[in-house]
Parts: sequence; C-alpha cells; structure tokens
Amino acid sequence: MTADTTAPGLAPEETQDSAAQPPSWARHQFHALRELLDRPLTSYYLVLGCSALLLALGLMMVLSASSIEAIQKTGNPFYWFLNQARSVALGIPLMWVCSRLPQRFFRLAGYPLMAISIIGLVMVLFIGTSQLGAQRWIDLGPIYLQPSEPAKLALVLWGADLLARKARGGRIEWRHLLIPLMPGVAILAVLVMLGRDLGTTLVLVVVFLALLWVVGAPVRLFAGMLALIALATVIMITTEGYRSDRIDGWLNVWANAKGSGYQAAQGQIAMGSGGWFGLGLGSSRQKWDWVPHAESDFIFSILGEELGLMGTLVVVALFGLLGYAGLRIASRVSDPFIRLAAAATVAWIAGQAIVNIGAVIGVFPITGIPLPLVSYGGSALLPTLAALGMLLSFAKREPGAAQALTARGPGPLAWALSWLGLK
Repeated sequence: MTADTTAPGLAPEETQDSAAQPPSWARHQFHALRELLDRPLTSYYLVLGCSALLLALGLMMVLSASSIEAIQKTGNPFYWFLNQARSVALGIPLMWVCSRLPQRFFRLAGYPLMAISIIGLVMVLFIGTSQLGAQRWIDLGPIYLQPSEPAKLALVLWGADLLARKARGGRIEWRHLLIPLMPGVAILAVLVMLGRDLGTTLVLVVVFLALLWVVGAPVRLFAGMLALIALATVIMITTEGYRSDRIDGWLNVWANAKGSGYQAAQGQIAMGSGGWFGLGLGSSRQKWDWVPHAESDFIFSILGEELGLMGTLVVVALFGLLGYAGLRIASRVSDPFIRLAAAATVAWIAGQAIVNIGAVIGVFPITGIPLPLVSYGGSALLPTLAALGMLLSFAKREPGAAQALTARGPGPLAWALSWLGLK
C-alpha cells in the first residue's frame, strides 16, 4: 500500500504545473520591474537619480579623503572640499540648462567647442603647468584649467553631428569617418599626447571607437584601428621612462611597493582594509599621507576603505545604471545625432569609470584618469555634468516622454512617492 503524495484538493498534474512555475510574488515583482523599465521617463529619472547620488557621494568622499592633506598644506581641512562644492554649485545649473536646450544647440555647439579645445591644448604646450610628468593644466592664478576635459565633450558633439549630417535614410556610412572625423580625432589625440597625457588620449580613442560602433563599421576597420592604437601606446610607453616605470610597477606591485608600485600598493591596502562594510565614513587610515592623490585619482580606494565592498558595489551599480540609461536613450530614439551622441557619452563616462576603478584594484596601469562625478576637479566635473544634462534633454525625446513630462504632476519627488506606494 503506497501513500498518496498528491497535495489535498489538487490533481497530480496540477501539482506538477504549480511546482514548475515561479512563485506568484516573484512573477509579480518581475512584471513590476518590467513595467517600470518600459515607462517613457525611465531613462530620464535614471540619469537624474544616478548623477545626483554619485555627485553627493563624491562631495562626501572628497571631504573625507582630502581633509588631512588640506589641513597640512593650507591649514583649512575644508579647502579642497569647498573648491569642489563651488564646482558643483556651477555644474548643477549648467546641467539644468543643458537639460532644457534643444537638440539643435548641441549640434551647433560642437564646432566652436572643438576649436576652443584645440586652442586650449596648443596653449598648454607653451604655457601649461607640468605635474607628475604630464603637461595638462593652464595656471590662471586662483584656478587651474585642463583643456583636455572639455575636449571630450567637444569630440562627442562634433563627431556625432558630423556623421549625422551624412546620414541617408537613417543610415550612416562608416566611410564618412575617414574625412574629416579621423583627422580631427588625430589632431586632438596628438595634442593631448604631446602634453604626455596618455589617459585622456585613451578616453578620446574610446569615444571615437563608440562612434565607429554606432555607425556599424566593419570588423576589419576596428581591427586596424585597435592595432594602430596598440602600436601608438607601446611607442608612448617605451619613449617615456616614467610610463615604463608605471607598467613595471603595475606588473610587479609588491616587488616595487616602495618605488613605482607604491601608489598601487597603498591603494590595494586601503581597499583590503575596508572589508564588507568599511571602517566608517571619515575613518580611513590610508588617507593620512599614505595614498597619493587620495581625493582625485585614487578616491575609489578611500571609498572602499571607509564604505567597504558594499559601498564600492553601489558605485559600480550606479555607473552601470547610468550607462544603461544612456544606451536606452540611444536605442529608443531614431534621430542619428542623438543615437551617436548618447552612445559616445556613455562610452566616455562609463569607460573612464572602468579605467579608474580598474587602476585602483590593479586590473589596469595607473593613468591618472579621475572617477567621473566623484573625484576632485572642476575641469572634469563641469563638462561631465553638461554631458549628463544633454542626456536628460535627449531622454525627453523618447516615445511618450514629452507627454509623460507634461502630465507628471508636481515633480520627481511626487513620482517617486507614488511609485513607492506612499502617495
């Protein structure tokens, strides 16, 4: 005699079907997430929310990471924090203005911005200030300008408009990359390389490759470009002794922990000290003159030490969501310029974040590239916020977005409360 294993009130087939399907709550959550991602304003609020959170986190970490060095050098622990806060105070209105500008403005702005960037990069070669082997800055007394930072935005706008003007029937021929886009990229890259700034040169190349990808360039062109870039990188490394030392320090961090691998070693010590949840905000030990440039290039190491693995994963997730939002805009809008500019902006910001984080954790060599929205530096922050404001403007052109913005009510706070079921 066998026991009946069928659930009470259900036939055997019904029991098997119920077991094969996911629980109702899981299906409900999945459908709710899918519905949220399908909303017209999803990209808009993702760009806005991720930018705001990264910007707030950046201010907090600049204050923490720079306070010790600031009080030693200036007597004011808030010196670099106040400078960054002023940049944020300028950048937020700039982002808001860009979010309300029409597409035509961005298409026209790329040309004068490209010219200004080239002039600035030429000026750097003659009157620029050299630091750590790189000549990147123009000293204007109370402020330092880094022309290579707005050059990234200039290349995004100029390159996108150049290709969009040559689009036929919504399609862009990759052959139009050759003249004049490729010479323009080459001029920027050469000027930046003459200033011994390999990191920014790589970012410009990433933007160019993103444009190649959007227009559907063939694999052989990608292969040729990558081979040329690799050759140029090797030449730049071998012709400059300090770059060779950086590569040696990267490959043999702990063997050179007191020399070329010092910064990388101290950064990894900071990351390892944080554990799962960190030592607590402001409790970093490595910022006490151990990690060089803790407020800029290596701010991610201090973040890992104070906020732990969970804090670093939150930052990575925010950049991931920001990249997703930008690509979502590019895929949902048919206009060629918006597709090109949105994809290139994502490549610039997300690519720069990947290189910075990779350098801190030892995956890539140290290149001196800041972490967007988080690291100290107004020259990098203002163009980034302008680009994000541009993405907000583009997000309004997604299908149904304009109507949703008109009918959204009091604003994003009310929308968030409504979505959470609190209103």
